[in-house]
Amino acid sequence: MSDDDSFSGRVRRYARVGGAMGGLAARLAGERYLGVPIDRERHAADLKMALGGIKGPLMKVAQLLATIPDALPEEYVRELIQLQANAPAMGWPFVRRRMMGELGPDWQGRFAGFEHVAARAASLGQVHRAVALDGTPLASKLQYPEMASAVEADLRQLKLAMGLYERYDRTVSTAEIHAEIADRLREELDYRREAAHMLLYREILKDEPGVAVPRPIAELSTGRLLTMTWLDGQPILDFAATAPLGARNEIALRMFRIWYVPFYYYGVIHGDPHLGNYTVAPDHTVNLLDFGCVRVFPPSFVKGVIDLYHALERNDQELAVEAYRSWGFGELSREMIAVLNRWAAFVYGPLLDNRARMIQERARPGADGRSLVDDVHRDIRRLGGIAPPRAFVFMDRAAIGLGSVFLHLKAKINWHRLFHELIDDFDEGVLAERQRKALKRAGVP
Repeated sequence: MSDDDSFSGRVRRYARVGGAMGGLAARLAGERYLGVPIDRERHAADLKMALGGIKGPLMKVAQLLATIPDALPEEYVRELIQLQANAPAMGWPFVRRRMMGELGPDWQGRFAGFEHVAARAASLGQVHRAVALDGTPLASKLQYPEMASAVEADLRQLKLAMGLYERYDRTVSTAEIHAEIADRLREELDYRREAAHMLLYREILKDEPGVAVPRPIAELSTGRLLTMTWLDGQPILDFAATAPLGARNEIALRMFRIWYVPFYYYGVIHGDPHLGNYTVAPDHTVNLLDFGCVRVFPPSFVKGVIDLYHALERNDQELAVEAYRSWGFGELSREMIAVLNRWAAFVYGPLLDNRARMIQERARPGADGRSLVDDVHRDIRRLGGIAPPRAFVFMDRAAIGLGSVFLHLKAKINWHRLFHELIDDFDEGVLAERQRKALKRAGVP
C-alpha cells in the first residue's frame, strides 16, 4: 500500500487540502467582512499547487469549478484552469499489482505488450499504452486505488468550502451545483458506464465525418479498468498554433457538430470539453478520448434551449419565461429574467449573428465575457440571488468550455448557419424516440 493510500497518508492529504480550501474561504471572508486586503493572485497560485499535487477527485472538482461562471473569483479560475492532467502517476510495481487485481494473475499474458510508464496521468486514473494479442494498439485506463472513498471525502470538503463561500456571497446558491458535481463524479468512477457512453457516442456519431471514437475492449475491462483502442493525434493547442485558418475552421466546424449533434438530436452532451479530451489526427479527424462525464437530458430541456434562442431572436418575453421554467429555474421575476437574458444573449450571441465571425467579438472596449459576468453577478445579488437548476450546471459549462476551444482555434465561421442546420427540423417527440433507442443499443444505465 502506498503512503497516499494509508490512513495516515489520507489524513495528511485532507489536512493539506482542507487547509487550502479553508484558507480560500477564510481569506475571501476576511476581505469581504473585515476589509483585510489579500493577494488573490498569490493565494490562487498556492491553492493550485495544493490541489495539483493530489491524485483524485478534488483536482477534477477544481477543473469543473474553474469553468462554471461565478463559482470562484477570476484570479482563482485563471490558476485552477491549468489543472489539466498533471497528477503524479503510479509507479510500475504498484500498477502491476493493480492490474493483477483487475484482470487476474495472468493479466500480462492477455496483452502482446503493456508499457510500464503511463502515457498520461489524470485526476481519477492513468492511461498506459498497450498492444492487443492481435496487434491492435490499445489504451488502458487504470483507476487510482480507493477512489470511491476519496470522492466522498473530497465532496465533503467541497461542500464545506462552497458553503463558506456562499456565506461570503449569496448571489448563486451552490446546493444544486454541488449535487450535480457529486452525481457526475460518482458516475465517472464506474468505467463500465464510461464504456457504455463510448458505445453511445460511436452510435450517435457513426455517420458524422471527421470524428473518431475509441472502441472499448470488454474482455480487458472492469469497473475500474477501461481498455480501448488507441487513437493517434496531436494536442489541439499544438494544432492551433501552426495550422492555417482554413484548417482551424475545419476543426471548429467538426467540433461544433461533434458536441451538438448529440445534444440536439439525442439530448446527450459531453460535459467535460477541456483541451486534454481530444486530439487531431494527421487527416484532421478529431479524436474524442474521454467519456466519463456525459449528461443525458430530457427532451423538454433541449426544447427549452431552442426556445430561449427564439425568445432572444424575437424579443419574446413569454417564450423566455417558458424556457427558463422548462430548465427548472422555477418562478422568476421579470427583472431577474431580464438579467439572465443579458447573459444568455452573450452565450447565444454567435448563433444569433448570421455571418462568418470569431466566436467572441467585442462590440465595444471592455465588452467581454468577464465584465458581463461581473455586471450580471451584481444585478443577481441585488435581486436576492438565484439557485441554478442541476441540469443547467453542465450545459452552461459545456457551452463555455467549447467556446474556449473555438477561441484557441481562432476560428472564423458562420455559427448561425451551423446551429440552424441542427434545430430547424427539431421535434421533441422524434428526439425522445431517437434517445430511447440509442441509450438501449449502447446499454447506458
